[in-house]
Amino acid sequence: MSWLITGGAGFIGAHVVRALVEDGTEVVVLDDLSTGDPGRLPAGVPLVTGSTLDRALLDRVLAEHRIEGVLHIAAKKQVAESVAEPLRYYHENVEGLRVVLEASAAAGIRRFLFSSSAAVYGMPDVLTVTESTPCAPMSPYGETKLVGEWLVRAAGRAHGMGTVALRYFNVAGAAGPELADPGAFNLVPMVFERLSAGLPPLVFGADYPTPDGTCVRDYIHVSDVATAHVAAVHRLRDRPDRTELVLNIGSGEGVSVREMLDAIGRVTGLDATGEVVARRPGDPARVVASAELIAEELGWSARYGLDDMVASAWAGWQLRHPAD
Repeated sequence: MSWLITGGAGFIGAHVVRALVEDGTEVVVLDDLSTGDPGRLPAGVPLVTGSTLDRALLDRVLAEHRIEGVLHIAAKKQVAESVAEPLRYYHENVEGLRVVLEASAAAGIRRFLFSSSAAVYGMPDVLTVTESTPCAPMSPYGETKLVGEWLVRAAGRAHGMGTVALRYFNVAGAAGPELADPGAFNLVPMVFERLSAGLPPLVFGADYPTPDGTCVRDYIHVSDVATAHVAAVHRLRDRPDRTELVLNIGSGEGVSVREMLDAIGRVTGLDATGEVVARRPGDPARVVASAELIAEELGWSARYGLDDMVASAWAGWQLRHPAD
C-alpha cells in the first residue's frame, strides 16, 4: 500500500517524500511540474505527471497504485500573485482539492493529510498564535487554504476519512543543497539575491511595536516540516477513525528581520546590514506559532535552529548560483 503525494516534486513536497521514504513508507507522486523538479525525487519513486484537476487521472492512479492515504501539497502559493489572479488561485487550490477529495472518497480512501498555511490567520493581534486563534486571511491565497481546511473537514466527516491539516509557518532551509528552494519569494532567498548582487538587503519597516522595530516571524526548517508530515501519517495510519486535527507547524520562537540578517551575516561572512525602506501594506508586526498542540497530538517538535536553516539554504543558493 502506498501514499499519494500531490505536489511531491516541489520544494516542500520533495522533502516530505524523502522523509516518508526514509521512514519506510511507499509513495507515489503526482505533480504537474509547473514548479516541481523530477530530479528532487529519490530513485525508484513513481512520478505521474498531471494535474489535480484531472479526475480520470486521479481515479487511475488511486486504483493502480493501491493508495491507502493521500497527502495533498499541490497548490499555487504566492501571496502577491494571488491578489492579482484570485480566480486562478481559487480554481487551482480549491477546485483542485475538491477533485482530489472527490476521487479519494470514491476510491474509499480513509486517510487524508492537507498542507495548509499560517496565512489563514492573517494579522493576529496575539503574542502566540494557537489553532483556536480566529482566522482572518488577508489574501486570496490564505482564503483558499482556509476554504481548503473546511472542505477537508467536511469531506472527512461525510466519507469516514481521518483528516489532518498542517498550517506551515515560515519555511526555510534544505535537507541538502540540491533540495533548496529555487525561488526568491521569501526573506532568506530574497536576502541572498540582494547580497549576491552586491546590494544591501531591504528591511520593510523598522518602526513596528517589536523589540528592534522590525517584523517578527516564526521560521521552521523544511526538514522539520517533513518530519511533522511523517508523524501525521503515523497518526492517520494508526487511528484514522478518531483523527480530525488542525495543527500548527512552527518552532514557537520569534525571529525579527534584523535577527535573521545577523544570522545570515554570521553564516555567509557577508555584510548583511539592511537598508530600511517603507513598510509593505498588510505586513503584521508579529506572527509566532504555538507548537504545543502538535507536540501533544503527534509527539513532534522542531529540531533545527536558525543558523542550521540559514547555512543549509546558503549552500543551496551557492549550488544554483555558482558565479555569484
